[in-house]
Amino acid sequence: MKIKSIETFTKGQVAIVRVRTDDGAEGYGQTAPFNADITAQVLHRQAAPHALGADAADIDGLVERIIEAEYKFPGSYVCRAAGGLDTALWDLRGRIEKRSVCALLGGRPRPVPVYGSSMRRDITPEAEADRMVRARASLGFRAFKLRVGKVCGHDQDQWPGRTEALVRAVRKAVGPDVTLLADGNSCYTPAKAIEVGKLLQDLKFGHFEEPCPYWELDWTAEVAKALDLPVAGGEQDCWMYIWRRMIAIRAVDIAQPDVCYLGGISRSMRVAKLAAEAGIPVVPHSANLSMVSVFTLHLLGAIPNPGPHMEFSIEPTAWTDGLYQPALKVADGQVAIPDGPGWGVTINPQWLASAERKVSEK
Repeated sequence: MKIKSIETFTKGQVAIVRVRTDDGAEGYGQTAPFNADITAQVLHRQAAPHALGADAADIDGLVERIIEAEYKFPGSYVCRAAGGLDTALWDLRGRIEKRSVCALLGGRPRPVPVYGSSMRRDITPEAEADRMVRARASLGFRAFKLRVGKVCGHDQDQWPGRTEALVRAVRKAVGPDVTLLADGNSCYTPAKAIEVGKLLQDLKFGHFEEPCPYWELDWTAEVAKALDLPVAGGEQDCWMYIWRRMIAIRAVDIAQPDVCYLGGISRSMRVAKLAAEAGIPVVPHSANLSMVSVFTLHLLGAIPNPGPHMEFSIEPTAWTDGLYQPALKVADGQVAIPDGPGWGVTINPQWLASAERKVSEK
């Protein structure tokens, strides 16, 4: 079963990937969102030449050969492109075997607890607290994540005093029984991160995510050592060497690979295994409602070390509306892993028809 064609369908922030084999099988995946048109170009120019004619069943081996073959282009875009191919091949295999990807990985489709993930720093503490109270009442969320500090903020707050006011207001509003998490998005130096982390500890937060610039692993390790509060990170990292070092020096207490940034399910499973061997739970980054959330559900259903909640965005994202069916729904604070063949969802034909199509074929 050889790969005959690789197609991309790109619209806005999303590129869907369709792979077909010489015996007529097909599967759908997705590259990482944002600048999807660039990733699609990389897929056709730098991944497809290595993949066309290759064994469609050798997913992990193929992805690693692509990344190694493109060694002069290390990092994000090649891994994003490889992730689109990887996820399409897992769907193809699931469709052939009439099993979910979760089941192929050794797991069992079931409901997964999710946390409501805020993406906003332009919102006042009072308004953020109010919408989390409402989301808890309407959807049953038992956990939420807040955005603290400023993106790559060099110790600066989004506006003076916002972080302290935010974490106190939300904790007061939702009460002591809701798990709260905080994301620093690479804001702080170690000293400031520890100061903020101790405030979060006092308010019984569940984890402190990416407190320091993510490339400064030693800084993050310093913060993790100083706090009793678990430190989380890894969403941006796509080099396996960095993952091995991150885990070896205990830079994080919670590993957060992003299936699409890292290069797909196969590599995410390898990171999960490294983390499991070190006794570290995995809470993947899945910060939007594109196919990355579908992929993450299947991953969490199969690994032995999932964290207590999966990230699930509470933001309206018009660019993902109508992308696939059935849409993921929160009920009683949980989202079910789709249990149909492959990813268990269908890409909307109308969405595909409206997207820009490119094809590479053998």
